[in-house]
Amino acid sequence: MKALIIRKPGKAEVDAIPEPVASQENLLLKVRMIGLCGSDLNSFLGKNPLVTFPRIPGHEVAATVVEGSTENPVLAAGVNVTLSPYTSCGSCSSCLRHRPNACRFNQTLGIQRDGALTEYIAMPAEKLYAANLSIKELCLVESLTVGFHAAARGRVAERDSVAVFGCGGVGLGAIAASHFRGANTIGIDVDDDKLALAKKAGARHIINTRRESLHQRLLELTSGLGPDVAIEAIGLPQTFREAVEEIAFAGRVVYIGYAKEPVAYETRLFVQKELDIMGSRNALPEDFHQVIRMLEERRFPVDDAVSSIVPIEEAADVLRAWSDNPAGFSKIMVRLD
Repeated sequence: MKALIIRKPGKAEVDAIPEPVASQENLLLKVRMIGLCGSDLNSFLGKNPLVTFPRIPGHEVAATVVEGSTENPVLAAGVNVTLSPYTSCGSCSSCLRHRPNACRFNQTLGIQRDGALTEYIAMPAEKLYAANLSIKELCLVESLTVGFHAAARGRVAERDSVAVFGCGGVGLGAIAASHFRGANTIGIDVDDDKLALAKKAGARHIINTRRESLHQRLLELTSGLGPDVAIEAIGLPQTFREAVEEIAFAGRVVYIGYAKEPVAYETRLFVQKELDIMGSRNALPEDFHQVIRMLEERRFPVDDAVSSIVPIEEAADVLRAWSDNPAGFSKIMVRLD
């Protein structure tokens, strides 16, 4: 079967690999579409320390069940599904606390193990989610769950004002999640196109920090108090600090992004404001269910969020074009039909 293989940093090609087979543990799936995100680009560029080569990317998946489950009639042959790309060991401290998304030994498709940018994959039934969604919508589910999990970590509620730093793919999920929970949602970025999409995804207000004072605008939009929740989805030292500086007293700060260098803080703010500061990693089953519910209610701008759909034969070329012009693409999807 065909697969996209990253041979080494900057070099990817479509090649033939053996087809997987169904087993008692795994259902056989026909892959229909794969979404590419920033982690795939970092893998292609050799900037992800968790990736070894060669590696097949792909963890945002829409697929069709080929051989159905005898134990779960919902997963019958011909049913379209998305999937959770993570593993969990069941015995580390995170798993024992019922937070397998943060498993110490997690292996994500396309990162620590080969991914789904192939014609067929075999996956455990418990990792699959059937839904009344189009193939394109199913392919968006996993990318949105990361932001939904961050909103859940931040305990976002209808009464809250939520500032989301970064309106890329992950930040867009956090904006959609906060809006879905009824919060007053504020999107923050330096890119007008991303901010326009954030408005469509549910941001009541947007701030372009190249033209506006972040501090003044946040005070104006929160009655002088600052946001109740700040979700950082960029990974820059500046925005790591701004989340703590701008958050309201007794607020909650959630970090999704990885800072690429050490971050120096004015730590007295942690104590003076009595902040809840949290990390957010991957997603849980309830996050998948919430994203599916939102998409089934048609409350997300799916067509606006996807910038390109290409066949697998052009996947290597689009990765190279994306690496040359990161700002020129938002969500790229690869079709395998």
